[in-house]
Amino acid sequence: MSVLLFWLLALLLFLMAGELGRRCGLIPIVSQLLLASLGLPLLMLFWVEPHWHLDGAALIAPGWLQTLYGASFALLLGHILGDVVALRLDRESLKIAVPSFLVPFFAGLGCGLWLLADQPWLSTLALGLVFAITAIPVLYLYLRHIDYPPDATRRLMQSAILIDVTCWLLFGLGQGSLNPLSLLLPLLIAGLPALFYWLRVRKPGVYSLVFLAVLFIAEHYQLNALLCGIGYLACMAWLKLPLRMPLSSVWLQRLQNGVAIPLILTFGIVQIDLQHVLAGFDAVQLGALLLLPIASKLLGNWLGLSWATPSFAGASKWRESLLLNIRGLSEIVFLNLLLQQQLISPALYFALMLMSLVATLLPAVAGLHRIPSNTVQPARRPYAEH
Repeated sequence: MSVLLFWLLALLLFLMAGELGRRCGLIPIVSQLLLASLGLPLLMLFWVEPHWHLDGAALIAPGWLQTLYGASFALLLGHILGDVVALRLDRESLKIAVPSFLVPFFAGLGCGLWLLADQPWLSTLALGLVFAITAIPVLYLYLRHIDYPPDATRRLMQSAILIDVTCWLLFGLGQGSLNPLSLLLPLLIAGLPALFYWLRVRKPGVYSLVFLAVLFIAEHYQLNALLCGIGYLACMAWLKLPLRMPLSSVWLQRLQNGVAIPLILTFGIVQIDLQHVLAGFDAVQLGALLLLPIASKLLGNWLGLSWATPSFAGASKWRESLLLNIRGLSEIVFLNLLLQQQLISPALYFALMLMSLVATLLPAVAGLHRIPSNTVQPARRPYAEH
């Protein structure tokens, strides 16, 4: 009963934080990251552990919670991968994306060789990808909320999609390279749309529901969820079948913000031994984990935006560099994936979560976060219309 009460309390706190953030003009993910990085650790340290006598292992042990976590993970990863397949490559987006990926990626590899010398090479690769990743859904929200010009929005979104599809593919292939035979099952699963098409199944909703089920099963049985998901969507794209989530965009956003994101954030945070969380890092190492990803990403963004032609007259490279540095949802899912597979330590997870919070708050601090009072969720994303 205490475990259930904790999770209900956590969801309520996220709901309250989101409402408070909305009144302050913050988009939901900023409020959620603030609560997860600052509020939940204090709740665990000063109340849950000493008074309820519950640690992280007990809080994530129930089978129903594992099922709910898997469903939330599938929903969020499916949403991100659905954005990834919206890629429409053009030269200017490519000019932005190449330095924006390569500079932080190599900085992350160097940091991994320094901090993770005794870890598998896949952990070092993953750290490089964490440095490089951009949060597609959160970037889109920022751009929409500041009424960014449609053509400039589309170009930044396509750059972010190109960066993220590179990150997801490299990590998926890196996982598969450890056990080449493990690539076979995800590739077979990825071909399910072709089987359904051959069986004359034509309803897009069936393909989309199976897609989410595939991600859930892959996460539950420790299969390569990334290759399953990307391969499945690539097969759907080859068959010219659209991805349609089973819920409307309004209800999907409510479910993500009200349940899925809070649960995934809390699931990761409660596994951290808060009393010894940063014992493995000295001040220099912690500073590097907080500042190097942001600095290298901003440098890469600046170089890419300098290489490409301005998106519109008066476009600010500084503003666009900050926007492309946003982390948020994509990084949360990626970090939880790494933590669950024990590729990063809880201490490293927490440090990178703090970095993600700072990076996502930077546009807000720079005044790019205000939400118009009459904002309405659009039915379609502007970058997916072409």
